[in-house]
Amino acid sequence: MRAAPTILHLDMDAFYASVEQASKPSLRGKAVIVGGLGPRGVVATASYEARRFGVHSAMPMGQARRLCPNGAYLIPRFSLYRQVSDVVMAMLRELSPLVEPLSLDEAFVDLEAGGVAFDSRTARETGERLRADIRAATGLSGSVGLAGSKMLAKVASEEAKPAGLLLIEPGTERELLAPMSVRTLPGVGPATGEHLRRAGITTVGELAEAGEDELVRMVGRSAGAGLYRMALGLDDRPVVAERDAKSVSVEDTFDVDLHDRVRIRGEVQRLADRCVQRLRGSGHSGRTIVLKVRRYDFSTLTRSETLRGPTDDPAVVREAAARLLEGVDTTGGVRLLGVGVTGLADYTQEDLFAQSLAAEPDGAERVQGAQGAEGVQGVQGADGSGGVAAEAGAAGAEAEAADGAREAAETPGEPEPSPERRWSAGSDVRHAVYGPGWVQGSGVGRVTVRFEQPGSEPGRVRTFRVDDPELEPSDPLPLVGDGG
Repeated sequence: MRAAPTILHLDMDAFYASVEQASKPSLRGKAVIVGGLGPRGVVATASYEARRFGVHSAMPMGQARRLCPNGAYLIPRFSLYRQVSDVVMAMLRELSPLVEPLSLDEAFVDLEAGGVAFDSRTARETGERLRADIRAATGLSGSVGLAGSKMLAKVASEEAKPAGLLLIEPGTERELLAPMSVRTLPGVGPATGEHLRRAGITTVGELAEAGEDELVRMVGRSAGAGLYRMALGLDDRPVVAERDAKSVSVEDTFDVDLHDRVRIRGEVQRLADRCVQRLRGSGHSGRTIVLKVRRYDFSTLTRSETLRGPTDDPAVVREAAARLLEGVDTTGGVRLLGVGVTGLADYTQEDLFAQSLAAEPDGAERVQGAQGAEGVQGVQGADGSGGVAAEAGAAGAEAEAADGAREAAETPGEPEPSPERRWSAGSDVRHAVYGPGWVQGSGVGRVTVRFEQPGSEPGRVRTFRVDDPELEPSDPLPLVGDGG
């Protein structure tokens, strides 16, 4: 624990939705929900206006539409989100060499390592300057937490939302945490929170008063010890500049269960190619190919095959994924497919021919599991890890899970846009006469477009045939000038 609040946690406010509001002037101040738009889509992010109706991330999109029927429902535009994230992360790296990104919109920064803050005054000044610089560069707001530890800095940024800054003075941690809900602490999810509630523990102060021995008895040694340390505000984890990627994966959830075996094979091949694109984009190769299949009854099967050496060859990954699919019974239908690569390395095995022919001598590894309900096991597993020490390891898995959810939301089993000329709500377009705009909706052979751009006044709406030759898909425009 540090004697000065020189660890900063930045969390951009409702990031995806805020980017959409900034780029679409007519949506400013309106309820905006970003995510998969199909029947099985989920909410990736909801604006604060939408949250007033009870909409939140990870909620089924159908439920969100019932709660907020007049909201703007948009597909994610990850290329734009990454561009904005790159701008923000570059600003953080100007402050310190020790920047630990957790996602596109969230990161820890060691201000002391960058020589920009050594006490409460300089830390606060740095945090306020950062918020102003982010606003000027992107037009977006971020919340900043400052404390002597990562855990407390994250708690502070959450308390500062939206668009605020909270500094926790060292020595005041227990007083600040005491009245907060136990759910405030990292790793305390719904299951652990309910378990503690039944024991009469609802606040962090009550958690600390229970004592380590009682918590160990209630939730186990590792989780109990971790909970007790967090309740006391203790966390000595350093800010880590680089996180080694553990896996790369993509997955799609389909609006309607797939039954055609040929279609299923084709989807697996397409996912394998997308996975390799991400693998190469990260500068890695991988040795173990993983296939994930969620069937009509929500049971989830995972199959994996370990190659002789790491590869980033799409043909090799496609062949391995196809072999794995042959061992999976898809009778009854498939609702989700995923392809991933683990055992990452920063080089590629040259003997690709050997990889494509065989796996390890002792045969391909097979791992099988089942889930009774979608997502429940994952939530309980992360929740049960508890503890500050466990959180460090879980953060990478959480980031990977979030990244997989974002990838699934990006293409939630919907058809590819071109050449069928299908226009998804929120996508960018350009008209030969009217210029840049975005799709408000489409159907019955028509597409409705609002013509506006970042920084403009709310634009006019026009309707065209879906095959209008003057209307074309377009790349997103920068949020601010040429650099946002």
